[in-house]
Amino acid sequence: MKKLVITEKANAARRISTILSDGQAKSGSVGGANIITFSNGDDEYSIVSLRGHILELDYTEEYNDWNGSSPVDLVYAPQIKTVRAKSTLDAIRDLSKMSDEVIIATDYDREGELIGMETVRAAGADMKKVKRARFSALTKGEVEAAFSQLTEPDVRLSDAAEARQIVDLTWGAVLTRSVSLSSGQVGKNFLSVGRVQSPTLKLLVDRHEEIESFEPVPFWKINGKFGMLAFKGEHNDNPFWEKEKADAVFEKCGSAKKGIIVSHDVSIKEEYKPPPFDTTAMQVEANKIGIPPAVAMKLAEDLYTSGYISYPRTENTEYPKSLSLRGVLEKLKDSSFSEEVNEVLSQEKILPSRGKRRTTDHPPIYPTSSAISDKMKGDKWKLYELIVRRFLATLAPNAESEITKCVISVNDEMFTSNGHVLIKAGWKKYYGKYLNSNDVSIPRLTAGSEIDVRSITQEGSQTKPPYRYNQGSLIQEMDRLNLGTKSTRHDIIGKLFSRNYVQGNNLIPTPVGIAMTRSLEKHGGGITEPEMTAALEDNMMKISLGERTLSSVVEESQKMLYGVAEKINCDRSEMGDEIRAVMKEQQHIGLCPACGSTISIKRSKKGNFIGCDGYPECARAYPLPRGGGTQTTEETCEVCGLPKMRLIRRGLPPQTVCIDPKCESNTSKNDLGECPKCGGRIRITYSKSGKRFAGCSGWPGCDRTYPLRQTGTIATTSEKCEYCNSPIISMGSRTECMDIECPGRTSSKSAPKKSTRKE
Repeated sequence: MKKLVITEKANAARRISTILSDGQAKSGSVGGANIITFSNGDDEYSIVSLRGHILELDYTEEYNDWNGSSPVDLVYAPQIKTVRAKSTLDAIRDLSKMSDEVIIATDYDREGELIGMETVRAAGADMKKVKRARFSALTKGEVEAAFSQLTEPDVRLSDAAEARQIVDLTWGAVLTRSVSLSSGQVGKNFLSVGRVQSPTLKLLVDRHEEIESFEPVPFWKINGKFGMLAFKGEHNDNPFWEKEKADAVFEKCGSAKKGIIVSHDVSIKEEYKPPPFDTTAMQVEANKIGIPPAVAMKLAEDLYTSGYISYPRTENTEYPKSLSLRGVLEKLKDSSFSEEVNEVLSQEKILPSRGKRRTTDHPPIYPTSSAISDKMKGDKWKLYELIVRRFLATLAPNAESEITKCVISVNDEMFTSNGHVLIKAGWKKYYGKYLNSNDVSIPRLTAGSEIDVRSITQEGSQTKPPYRYNQGSLIQEMDRLNLGTKSTRHDIIGKLFSRNYVQGNNLIPTPVGIAMTRSLEKHGGGITEPEMTAALEDNMMKISLGERTLSSVVEESQKMLYGVAEKINCDRSEMGDEIRAVMKEQQHIGLCPACGSTISIKRSKKGNFIGCDGYPECARAYPLPRGGGTQTTEETCEVCGLPKMRLIRRGLPPQTVCIDPKCESNTSKNDLGECPKCGGRIRITYSKSGKRFAGCSGWPGCDRTYPLRQTGTIATTSEKCEYCNSPIISMGSRTECMDIECPGRTSSKSAPKKSTRKE
């Protein structure tokens, strides 16, 4: 029997063919499309891999002219699908005619089902011959089982994805054109708006304005230290909101030397193991160890298609009963975690944890194959280790801690000390490196006995604003509000960065992002509220469950969108004025000290720059800082009088700098020392991508450069390396030679005295 297999990606095709052919598959091409062929028993297989969707959904040509029709007309405008990869589709069409069976082996989720179904339909395949291979891991067992137990394609799942595709295109096109045209921002400078993107941006804007308007309230705390261990105790009335009351209590007990133990209670607390990883939890935990959600998803996809982890797009937090947990552990015996794996396997009975979500499409994320740190490097290894350790933690026993509560009277003022000591590591033994230790030891004490008072202190402080979102916490909030899906949330955050709506690690909204959000709140008919988007998400989920149809959901979304588009169209003049005013303000940098004209951000074919509005009479112009976000300030440079701007770069604290990169105020900060090659100055600089490095001021005449760490503050020590004469730099308490190839880098004191290098 001849069988045609369609996969979503090339590496998945290679993995499947290797498993089914025992490594005997051959690669070739048909009409420009890559084909993998092999035999398995009496069956002859041909595998064709796609690159995502083979068809692209768009409007007809007449509606792609922004000025040719009103954005409102797009709500009910016809949409068409065009072929993105004709040679691949032609090959699939020819092979399907010669095949007895056509097998869809794309990722088993809504998007994967649509990719497979639209491909076989576009190829004109006989639908009676089309089958589905469903698997959650690209392991030998799962793949062989999937191809021996083929099922029918899930049309409802495909319809749910197609509904999302239609809804997203319609909403994105209508809203983006409406806002962009009203504000005069067209072409490359259009303002992107979306049904998920806009309410997500509103979360950031609301939090930003909450922080900006926050007024701190002062308070005072009175704390004590007791006994030989000087353990801490807090006054029972902390915090004091009136200083007079805090002063009175401190005066009463501040000089005391002895206290009385009022009570001392000890209990054992069971600390439950964490639930298995779903996509959101994995992204959140990865973000904590320095892997942003978008990067984490890319790495997870690579690990999946290489056979190391299960399918990474899942909302399930309960291992299915069909999954052999001991079998998974056995596969990990040859990994770098063999000792931990054997410990978990030695349990008489393995009782996994489970979360609140249970779905039937895919299991939680778990490791499917062993790996060792010597062969898998960088962030890929960090993510793989995180997934392995989370898996082990979900199978290990619960942890136990000893909890102590001690109440101490000091001149009739009550202080409470809380102790926490881990007495049974349990799951924390395997996952502890990702946790903050909170152990506080309090000795065994007897009620009624005296205890030494080591000190009583009074400290003043003030309330703090709420924390800003980071990418991990934002994804959690999007998940809670049902904004987007597990597969799209990280892409939405990426769009906010790419459209310059937010900047920095703390997702600070730009003036344009704020202005557009507030304008949409007034004129957008509810588009910024999560409830509208969440309702659409729920409807698309109901399609996959058979409770709604594709056409009914699309029609309902069109009706909803039409009201929004009409409201924006009626208010377009006011809305455009609001956004244009803020954009003009954002482009304003300050005043030119030479001619008094405005200095602002200019656009050119070669890129944006900072220039004087008095051109051509005043030709002052400066490059925009590379690799970071900028914000205007009211400050001027104390050296040259030019405006200053706030610069935000990833991994570095914000800096306020003069707009002239050659100003002494900037060069002195970035100067690291003398160039050993030409005698020029070695300075910190940045590439277009934002990478930090050090280079000679004599470039291009001198090409001496040094790589630098991408996080942390770097400063000069005004010293040279005794071995290679390169500058010695400081990073906090650490100093080292700049040259990573220099033996003196690890310790300039132990470096040889005599320089033997030739520049």
